[in-house]
Amino acid sequence: MSEPTEDELAFVDDVAGFFAREGLPLISGRVIGWLLISDPPEQSAAQIAEALQVSRSSISTAARLLTPSGLVEGVRRRGERQEYLRIAADGWSRMLERRYAQAAGFREVTERGLRVLEDSSPQRRERLANVNRLYGFLEAELPAVLRRWRHEEEDHDR
Repeated sequence: MSEPTEDELAFVDDVAGFFAREGLPLISGRVIGWLLISDPPEQSAAQIAEALQVSRSSISTAARLLTPSGLVEGVRRRGERQEYLRIAADGWSRMLERRYAQAAGFREVTERGLRVLEDSSPQRRERLANVNRLYGFLEAELPAVLRRWRHEEEDHDR
């Protein structure tokens, strides 16, 4: 594995900055950025740590944060005990599907809140009602968007 170039590291930091604005720790965003461009695509924690000049423990912490979303997955090579990380082939769509499920869950939470504020003034309910409408819209629209994406991917793979 060759040492990353300055341009590659700048890209990794751009990805990290994007995900930091989304609430992820910088190191998690840097891992995503590196895994998007690394060669080979599967990287051990030691390889990632060396490329990014960070500790292996910070890579392990980032991996524990990133794998539940489905974006990053751990894989093992036959005959090796070491785990390698990579961007899952369908990781981006799995991450969006998980967000869709969260949208549905949060819409339900806002509905409970609206019931709690049932006897309150419209002004008091307005903020919560706006969020409820938005998440209801997302819950209704995201499945169709994901279906269109899967169809697009199937067409692309042919």
